[in-house]
Amino acid sequence: MAKNFASVAFTKEVKALQEKHGSRLSYERMEKSTFVNGLTEFEVDFIQRRDSFYMATVGENGFPYIQHRGGPKGFVRVIDADTIGFIDFTGNKQYITVGNLATNNKVAIIMMDYAAKARLKIYAKAEVLELKGRPDLFKLLNLDDYSFKPERMMLLHIEAYDWNCPQHISPRYTAEEIEEAFAPQMEYIKKLEQEIKELKSE
Repeated sequence: MAKNFASVAFTKEVKALQEKHGSRLSYERMEKSTFVNGLTEFEVDFIQRRDSFYMATVGENGFPYIQHRGGPKGFVRVIDADTIGFIDFTGNKQYITVGNLATNNKVAIIMMDYAAKARLKIYAKAEVLELKGRPDLFKLLNLDDYSFKPERMMLLHIEAYDWNCPQHISPRYTAEEIEEAFAPQMEYIKKLEQEIKELKSE
């Protein structure tokens, strides 16, 4: 990965708007000083704990399309510091994302941790691979205990990434996260119930 996020995101039109609204100077300093060569351990850990993400592609008609990708926690695997991959499972068979990638392989990705109010933005180039074409990769990406049918594999070759400001992210929690948070209280309640039961039996 040889680019920082600003060098990809800040087009001429974007810079003109930054200049107009007074933010260009600070972002210009960021462009010159911010450079990350590949995913760090922090991003790797964040990515491998996701159970979903959003991916935007652009069709040959110029319209963007955003699709939700989901699976069990950890279904996205980090291949190396510049590449992540996942198995694409059978869905509604519209094939809009895959069709868009046939003419434009550039994608934008947002990965969310609503509980932590964290958002990772990624620019990447997608590579679509048939399941039988790379058995070594399929073995690495395969989810043995997931019941849905795999259709293909995708590698995302990361061009740049950045973390978003958390101020407008509303915290949300999965059922698993809620259960984990209340686990100590539930154990305490069970303990009290057992004590009450023993006292009543005396």
